[in-house]
Amino acid sequence: MKIDLTDTTASKINKALVQGRRAIGTPAVGMVLTLVIVTDEENAYDALRAANDAAREHPSRTLVVIKRVSRSPRDRAKARLDAEVRVGADAGTGETVVLRLYGEVADHAQSVVLPLLLPDAPVVVWWPVNAPVDPASDPLGALAQRRVTDTYAAEQPVQELVSRADAYTPGDTDLAWTRITPWRSMLAAALDQVTCEVTGVEVEGEEFNPSCELLAMWLADRLDVPVRRLPSAGPGLTSVRMDSTCGPIVLDRPDGSLATLSIQGQPDRAVALKRRETSELIAEELRRLDPDDTYASALRFGVDRLGDGPGPSSQKPSDGAKPSEDAEASGGAQAPDGTEASGASAAEASAAPKRKTPAKKSAPARKAAQ
Repeated sequence: MKIDLTDTTASKINKALVQGRRAIGTPAVGMVLTLVIVTDEENAYDALRAANDAAREHPSRTLVVIKRVSRSPRDRAKARLDAEVRVGADAGTGETVVLRLYGEVADHAQSVVLPLLLPDAPVVVWWPVNAPVDPASDPLGALAQRRVTDTYAAEQPVQELVSRADAYTPGDTDLAWTRITPWRSMLAAALDQVTCEVTGVEVEGEEFNPSCELLAMWLADRLDVPVRRLPSAGPGLTSVRMDSTCGPIVLDRPDGSLATLSIQGQPDRAVALKRRETSELIAEELRRLDPDDTYASALRFGVDRLGDGPGPSSQKPSDGAKPSEDAEASGGAQAPDGTEASGASAAEASAAPKRKTPAKKSAPARKAAQ
């Protein structure tokens, strides 16, 4: 069921939601969170489709905030709110409200969203593109317990990681980090099978790919060994090689789907490691709404080791945690049936403490590979 409202208010939208639930015979609200998607008209369809797929696992009220920029000065002076309310089959397992903000009301989106949040339920804000530099200080981000961005959509993804480290606030996360969860799980499991000491790591993947860069940062942070970033043709992350006192441990995925795990003295194993859809990434982020300390540690440690100017002081973990421990703590215990779609420039995270990040290519905003 769809209800279109033109030049409306938040109060009328709430009434339309109640009316829609009654019309389809489900007056009770059975949703677990509010997901706010801040996007533009071009990317709204794909973002909403991913959110609806994720809502099968996490029933939620989805609020899509689209700020419309009027070209005419006369139109810019007129504030207006249009809404499209979807319930029932048109909204999947939850409720959807598409908000289009015109004029001055676009500068006060939080005032429109606040009355529409589910009471006593967590709030997650997701920026598929054009994320603010400091999500926690954004008026909409300030309403949320979890703030999801995607570095891969930035024009300069690697430089964006530096900005994310400078502005990090507990609750921030990045889909570029979520994409490497299966890789972290598999690498942690591989290290659990040996008693050797890792002496060096090579991470190979697409150049200017933030997920590859984050994986290198994580390995350097947790293992405290030199990590080299090598470019490849992709797709995405293609290989990780860990040199150890017992021989090399290699996880190689040349085709973006099936990987091979090689451990010295053991037979090679085929591992399903396909690149995941955006809906799967969002569903993973909605499973846990507490701060991701492992992401924060890897991000700050890696950026500080690159010497990219002033940033938050990074502290090495003092508990001697292994990759396997923090992989489980960050949801990495799941089977490696999916993976990232991302890229970054060379970053030898621990081998070059004072090295500057190489110049990044300037490219139009891109959507993460599906």
